[in-house]
Amino acid sequence: MTTGTPPRNQPAGARRSRVRTFLPLALAAWVVLEIWLLTVVAGAVGGFTLCLLLVAAFVLGAVVIKAAGRRAFQNLSETLQRGQPGAVEQGEQRPQGNGLLMLAGLLLMIPGFVSDAFGLLLLVPPVRAALSRSTERAVQRRMSAATQGAFGTAFQQARRDRPGGSTVIQGEVVREDERPAGRHDGTDPRPPIMPS
Repeated sequence: MTTGTPPRNQPAGARRSRVRTFLPLALAAWVVLEIWLLTVVAGAVGGFTLCLLLVAAFVLGAVVIKAAGRRAFQNLSETLQRGQPGAVEQGEQRPQGNGLLMLAGLLLMIPGFVSDAFGLLLLVPPVRAALSRSTERAVQRRMSAATQGAFGTAFQQARRDRPGGSTVIQGEVVREDERPAGRHDGTDPRPPIMPS
């Protein structure tokens, strides 16, 4: 027996979302642009200088990721010492998230000048704060738009679609104190649940 609504069958001509359609194209265009820029810069400044620039960007990205990780660990230890997860005392600023700093470090570590430009842009605190606020607002809008019923349906589908998630074992619970007196000799009219 399963609960929840059955999954809807999508029509054969169902359209893919815009993200799933344009993401591979954007990724391919980004890779082509990065390779083209690398060849242009290598022609202008030379291969050795290009290698030095790429190594410097990689080292800077590693330093940024390490600093963001250290900051995240420090925020976690301060929160645990306070004893109240997520509590911010009055007059104290809310700790900034380190996700964008780690993303900046990752973009700097990826070889290429477009990714390095975005990584350096994310290192600027006002840009990072504005992007963080807009991302937080977008997530809050999506969460408020999702109803509780939609989450319940998703959890029921996940439980139902899990292997072995809807297994029902037929059986009967027999308690020794509820057996009729005098029936301990093996002449019980009920069949055994498991054959012996």
